[in-house]
Amino acid sequence: MTRPMREPTFWILTALVDQPRHGYGVIQQVTKLSDGETKLLAATLYAALDRLAAEGLVEVDREEAVDGRLRRYYRLTDSGGAALATETQRLSRKVATATRLLDVLRPPAGPATVAFG
Repeated sequence: MTRPMREPTFWILTALVDQPRHGYGVIQQVTKLSDGETKLLAATLYAALDRLAAEGLVEVDREEAVDGRLRRYYRLTDSGGAALATETQRLSRKVATATRLLDVLRPPAGPATVAFG
């Protein structure tokens, strides 16, 4: 069994599912996908990207020079996609369990009652 992902890791991998992105693009996409609940700082992101690259979950896709600065794009590896899929399934099971238990607490919805009078 693998350990659960930290939330920033989950969002970073998710942000890279559809296309390679440079650091600032990852930050923007994480904010968008999480509805603003997760906001990454640049230092946090680059430390996470280094760790994820060392783990084989992301890799450098390409580098471009923009305004004299090097912009590095990262992409999800097959291992990163598999890890994200595993984590998504784990989270789905947790949600299903909590939903099932919460449904026990909710009274069943009966037919609507209309009073005339």
